[in-house]
Amino acid sequence: MIPRIKDLAPLPDFFLQVVFDDGKTVLYDVKEDMEQIESYRDLCSIAGLFDQVQLDPSRTCVFWNDRIDLPSDTIYEYGKVQ
Repeated sequence: MIPRIKDLAPLPDFFLQVVFDDGKTVLYDVKEDMEQIESYRDLCSIAGLFDQVQLDPSRTCVFWNDRIDLPSDTIYEYGKVQ
């Protein structure tokens, strides 16, 4: 089952705080993705873009634009539990 996101908040230093439907809350460090995926570097170089993170209608993906997205299962698996 793909985890569905209940709440999402961008935090300083390129962290996302994500709450899932099952109650699990994680902090996900997007900096690691920025180091490995070229399109993610826009999150650092375009002022204010990171804070414009959105949740897709299915609640299984977060995105910033048509080139930068992050599936909920990745966040669920690799985020640090709070």
